[in-house]
Amino acid sequence: MDQAITRPMTRIVVVGGGTAGWLSACRIAAATAGSVAVTLVESPDVPSIGVGEGTWPTIRRTLERIGIGETELLRACDGSFKQGTRFDGWATGAADDRYYHPFVPPIDSDPADLPGDRPFAFAACAQPHVCAEDLAPRQPAMPDYAGALNYAYHLDAARLAALLTRHATTHLGVHHVRDHVVSVERAGNGDIAAVATRQSGRIAGDLFLDCSGHRGLLIGETLGVESVDMSPILFNDRALAVQVPVAPDSPIASQTVATAHAAGWLWDIGLPTRRGIGCVYASAFMSDDEAEDVLARYCRRIASDLPSPRRLTFRSAYRTAPWTANCLAIGQSAGFMEPLEASAIVMIELSLDALLDDFPVDPALMSIQARRFNMLARYRWERIVDFLKLHYVLSRREEPYWRAHRDPATMSDRLAEALALWRHRAPSAFDLPMQDELFPAASYRYILWGMGFPAPLPSPVRRAARPDLAGQLRQVEQRGRALAASLPTNRAYLDALRAEQASPAERTA
Repeated sequence: MDQAITRPMTRIVVVGGGTAGWLSACRIAAATAGSVAVTLVESPDVPSIGVGEGTWPTIRRTLERIGIGETELLRACDGSFKQGTRFDGWATGAADDRYYHPFVPPIDSDPADLPGDRPFAFAACAQPHVCAEDLAPRQPAMPDYAGALNYAYHLDAARLAALLTRHATTHLGVHHVRDHVVSVERAGNGDIAAVATRQSGRIAGDLFLDCSGHRGLLIGETLGVESVDMSPILFNDRALAVQVPVAPDSPIASQTVATAHAAGWLWDIGLPTRRGIGCVYASAFMSDDEAEDVLARYCRRIASDLPSPRRLTFRSAYRTAPWTANCLAIGQSAGFMEPLEASAIVMIELSLDALLDDFPVDPALMSIQARRFNMLARYRWERIVDFLKLHYVLSRREEPYWRAHRDPATMSDRLAEALALWRHRAPSAFDLPMQDELFPAASYRYILWGMGFPAPLPSPVRRAARPDLAGQLRQVEQRGRALAASLPTNRAYLDALRAEQASPAERTA
């Protein structure tokens, strides 16, 4: 029986700015082409954390959809290219302990089939060769968002939010209200009817997006949706962050560098003008002073004069029902996991894709859409937790922090079962059945075999299915050499972009 639409969804209110809020506003406004009024309410007193952002390759499609060009992005956000992550010291802590998780999938192979003198990623994929030479993934003449290799970006988070703000208000018709939300008005059915602001009055909407960060003004404080605490599995709960200026001619790394330490790890993100460096740690295993010393010792390799670090606290957790009533939590209000593998922005993108792919045109059906959205969100958060935990449980380091991570009681049954299976076969679609898995089987292979996990036992079926492995290995070597000969360095590519932007007087100065 047909059900009449009770009221069209024409007003969306985004509460909170930053990357989550403004990316949400841009995506919705661009996708609805003016048929939906988008209002973003942002407190004028909440500063952006702005310590630097790593992204996933999905960001290229997102930016293209909202109409921001690649050159504009790189210039406005002090951006650089990211082609994966390099992990230093995670397996054993030895000087030569290093492996890559690139963005290009490996050839269909197991470690036992590959040359023994090369790490798995170098033998099975050309991208680590490009990263090792600090090369860009594309040539300047290529169309926007196209590349010789799959890639994402490193960006200044505060500048990204500013770029999205300008684009949303100038080109996409988003109404920007800079004001404090002082109360939330509920409807009789439990929905949110409006938010009341200090100076701009009442702002009503049909759907509210909570992008208020960890506070969760709507989803948590108003609707009372609880979070699932993942700290018994992922121990890290604090970070210290600094921005270190770099010389104008210094190399720009092609990947995030994640360096393990006694009770956590350090991130190192290279931008054209600085490096964003942070020390992530578990306060149960390391004091703040000890963490500051770890950070200082790492940074002294780059510069002697260091700024005071910014102190951040967090908890790895996610909301049980990020879409409740007519409120959808996006970004940190929906959940946050420690910044390993840069899952924050991609979860914003995936949430917006799910919303827009099944946009709620009829409020009477919203509860069905919310239930399906929440099932998918829980699945993705659980997969993120398992994938991040994988990095720790494979380590053979002996500090108390790392030994605690290997305790079977601190991992999910799902991950423990998968590890048992992966001793006999490689990770595959049987383990990761969703069409849009955040971390596909290839990512698990890079981590497993980069960390020295035993190669699967021989399978006659699998060996018979790969008759031309030697030819694939030769192609990897040939492609690596060809890319190294044809691609510019990141520094050369990005300096040329900045020179094009500069005035004639600046170019001769």
